[in-house]
Amino acid sequence: MVKAVRGMRDILPTHSERWRQVEATILRILRSYSYAEIRLPLLEYTELFARGVGEATDIIEKEMYSLADRDGDSLSLRPEGTASCVRALEEHGLLYNQTQRVFYAGPMFRYEKPQKGRYRQFSQIGAEAYGFAGPDLDAELIALGHTCWQQLGIGDRVHLQLNTLGSGAARLAFRQALLDYLQPHAEALDPDSQRRLQSNPLRILDSKIASTQAILQDAPQLLDFVDADGLEHFQALQSLLQQLDIPYQLNPNLVRGLDYYTHTVFEWVTDDLGAQGAVCAGGRYDGLVERLGGRDTPAVGFAIGLDRVMLLHELAQPDHSDISADVYVCVTNADCLGAAMQCAQRLREAAPDLRVRVHMGGGQLKKQFKRADASGATWALLCGAETQEDELVIKHLRDAAIGQRQLPAGEALNQLQQI
Repeated sequence: MVKAVRGMRDILPTHSERWRQVEATILRILRSYSYAEIRLPLLEYTELFARGVGEATDIIEKEMYSLADRDGDSLSLRPEGTASCVRALEEHGLLYNQTQRVFYAGPMFRYEKPQKGRYRQFSQIGAEAYGFAGPDLDAELIALGHTCWQQLGIGDRVHLQLNTLGSGAARLAFRQALLDYLQPHAEALDPDSQRRLQSNPLRILDSKIASTQAILQDAPQLLDFVDADGLEHFQALQSLLQQLDIPYQLNPNLVRGLDYYTHTVFEWVTDDLGAQGAVCAGGRYDGLVERLGGRDTPAVGFAIGLDRVMLLHELAQPDHSDISADVYVCVTNADCLGAAMQCAQRLREAAPDLRVRVHMGGGQLKKQFKRADASGATWALLCGAETQEDELVIKHLRDAAIGQRQLPAGEALNQLQQI
């Protein structure tokens, strides 16, 4: 039997309802902040990510899924959404003398070692704002994430880490100082850090290896290289977060793994998922639009890792019910199947959010009630039962005190909608 590709996974019906509800909550919050949806292609020219993400990053060096099409062009499955978002907005003229607040959702692809909370196909929801240079948008996006965690019931399981990289010039100066400090210690670094020493030394700050962290204890500090404007931006952001009552921790080693970040960087992290602690990450990337061929445009955004959010949601709400129906229509008389289907459709039209399932396959009423109970439905609607004209029989499946009722059709349908 052919199995799923390693690192790819199926989300089965018993879990998909939880996924739908979590996604719907986050997307509703994004819209409440007046962010508009943009839908992006899965495939882009490889050059887009090489220029945007940075050729010296792990993503470009070893994690891309790339292929040559029949014209010989190199294409890649998107490993992240920001470069694609910039490309789309610039290509369609939506950044010229305009501001934009957008969000996207969908799968991303990276060739990583699969483990709990990390997959080669993973789901992200990203939010990005263009044309806003101040710390107010940084604060808004952080507040947006905070709102998501509170409404998902995982606010006590995540905390915010914050840092600033300063301007591009400050980051380059710090990079050189860090490189000068680390080179004499090169042989003592862990293998990944040795590989990154010349290509992307800032990523060494992210190392979880104790021996490497010990070497970094006396390394230059990034904040010492941030200019006055960068510090003012960062201090204003902290002031806004304090006014919004959003707690945070300063993490001087937080640098993010992508080349395009400048100034603010942040991560929402958890201690409940082991090594895969980052749940949402983002920051400011004011030079990215220009780097990809557009005009100088300030930008800030984040991406939520849905796979990890789902793990936290399962920990917070282990008894979450993955029901597949709200109303189960039982057919007490086989001749009434058509009428039952019509009645179910009438109910769906009256309450589009209601999940209505008609029993199929025949069988006695006892068997139908058993299936109705297994579906998680709150009500059973009995079609074919002896009733007066324009009346319906409904039965509450979760509260015996309510039990079975025979009501006028309109009143019965109103009752069923109040789930």
